[in-house]
Amino acid sequence: MPGSVLDSYALLAFLFQEKGHEKVSALLEKALETDQPLLISAVNWAEVRYMVERKAGLARWAETRQKILALPIEVIPADQAMAEIAGEIKATKKMSLADCFAAALAKQRNCEICTGDPEFRALEPEWKIAWL
Repeated sequence: MPGSVLDSYALLAFLFQEKGHEKVSALLEKALETDQPLLISAVNWAEVRYMVERKAGLARWAETRQKILALPIEVIPADQAMAEIAGEIKATKKMSLADCFAAALAKQRNCEICTGDPEFRALEPEWKIAWL
């Protein structure tokens, strides 16, 4: 069964208990039950890091980082193959580069993307999107 890729929108919604956080919680519970971690690209990890620090400060990031690392989430490094796919998406869709990396990871791993970010509508129906 294919897994799920989180973009920064989804992980931030979970961390700050924003709209859609329940769906992310359910995905995390399922990931624990099936021993199949959710995936996030290193580029999206960087987005989460800077957004938490900007919103809540460096000390909060240190706490949040430990919380995330304890969750069934695997950070996937961005390699050349992923960058090629992300570049192709960026050339043809109106999306942020970080969102293109989330989409590239989903394409590489044949996974759905969990997000609430409307930019991902540009990928429908080619990509499976689990909307928050």
